[in-house]
Amino acid sequence: MKIAFAGKGGVGKTTLCAWLGDYLARQGHDVILVDADTALSLGQACGLEPGELPVPLSGREDLIRERIGSGYLSLNPDVSDLPGELSVELPVAAAEGVRTGRKRLLTMGSITGAGDGCACAANALLKSVLSHLVLQERSHVLVDLEAGVEHLGRGTVAAVDGLVVVSEPSRRSLETAARVGALARELGLPRQVLAVNRVVGEPRLPSLEGLPGSVVYVPALAGLTGRQLEQASVLGLDDRPAIDEVCARLITAMS
Repeated sequence: MKIAFAGKGGVGKTTLCAWLGDYLARQGHDVILVDADTALSLGQACGLEPGELPVPLSGREDLIRERIGSGYLSLNPDVSDLPGELSVELPVAAAEGVRTGRKRLLTMGSITGAGDGCACAANALLKSVLSHLVLQERSHVLVDLEAGVEHLGRGTVAAVDGLVVVSEPSRRSLETAARVGALARELGLPRQVLAVNRVVGEPRLPSLEGLPGSVVYVPALAGLTGRQLEQASVLGLDDRPAIDEVCARLITAMS
């Protein structure tokens, strides 16, 4: 399954991406997490220290020149080896005797104009790697997108299986979610789930055109609030049973 996460900045899409990746790996699935957000926070959310984070692909000028060239650019380079070469392993914690899957992180860096006719060498390589992951990679692939709707407007994730649109229970955040949902449908992405984060109960949502009809509510977690004051990782919380329930609902809603 290939799933992208989008939404307004600060709503928790990176956290949900990290949770779902960890959940799938603990269930025995191989997972590749793709940080396509220029904030580059997915690795730390998954438990890596700053010094353990991989160099973003957009910063690998040696690879860009090798695969794309200069002058006349190769816009269809062979990138089949890059996910394995550039990804780093992420820790997976599981109960004794439980077989876990492999969990890896690939950091993309900034994508400017991808899918919009831009011939920039770095963008061409980033887009080629994303396309390979979505179309050919056998592992589960979870893509944490840039905040807002820009990636969707450029067609970056037009081939993913589904989209998790993350929002807080606020009018402004839900209006952004509705715009994301509408753009995704224009790209041929009808399979969408709205994840409303940090809620108490199940609030009544406003009727907004474009808002995904399938909704998963994510409760406000005291353990997460306390953790984020001390460290960047969102994994290993005492709230994991509630988090796992949210992940299971997301998968069911996406199926």
